[in-house]
Amino acid sequence: MHKILFPEAYNEFIQAAVARLRARGECEPIVELCDLPKACKMLQDGEVDGMVAGIDLPSRDVILACRDSLGLEGPELTPGEKRTFSSLFVARFPDGREIIIGDGATCKNPTEMQLADIVELIYGAAVRILGEEPRVAMLSFSTLGSGGSDPSIDKIRDAISLVHSRRPDIDIDGEMQLDAAVNDRIGRKKAPKSTVAGRANVLIVPDINSGNILYKALEQFGNAHIAGPILLGFKKPVADLSRGSSIEDIEFTADCLNKLI
Repeated sequence: MHKILFPEAYNEFIQAAVARLRARGECEPIVELCDLPKACKMLQDGEVDGMVAGIDLPSRDVILACRDSLGLEGPELTPGEKRTFSSLFVARFPDGREIIIGDGATCKNPTEMQLADIVELIYGAAVRILGEEPRVAMLSFSTLGSGGSDPSIDKIRDAISLVHSRRPDIDIDGEMQLDAAVNDRIGRKKAPKSTVAGRANVLIVPDINSGNILYKALEQFGNAHIAGPILLGFKKPVADLSRGSSIEDIEFTADCLNKLI
């Protein structure tokens, strides 16, 4: 059974979520009051298998602590080289449907190369979290040319080309408006030849602004429970929390992280 550390032991929402997790017995919550460097060291030393933090801390603090203490996955970097790290949110709607959104927490204005990296990081996690084949839509104000010419569209198309060249197995399409991505009737009308339109379960946003706004809108107006942000690309499994997370959101976040350990 995976051990998941909750370093903000004093928080009453954390305590309530941990009680639920213990009652279900699908992971072993470890509640220990400690700062982020110590929590990261416990994770690095193998005392725990994953960490959920951030209920009372800005996401930036959690992300930078993980970057500086844990490091990023992959081979050693050459001087001046930077590796992309990312995040995802999982939205669960009242009818039980789940959809993944990324990146809404780490990469402010990604390049086409970073967007391609984000797709690949999120795809790998989505396979394990969703339990079904991810269908990836690259979101935009335009659907397959309907918006005319724009640098943001060019960036999305270049990113898709990179993904196709590196991971031809990923079912990805775009650029695509949100309604065309998730509504079958609209998807068939706007993108009749697409295998993703109307059926997308992974939504890749063009920048952190749109991702943050989208997930909070789903939470506040769509009554969705939100897991995450779950951080991707680090050497150990970590989930951040929104400071507005509910008890249910914390429990859901731990469940999703548990699938990635």
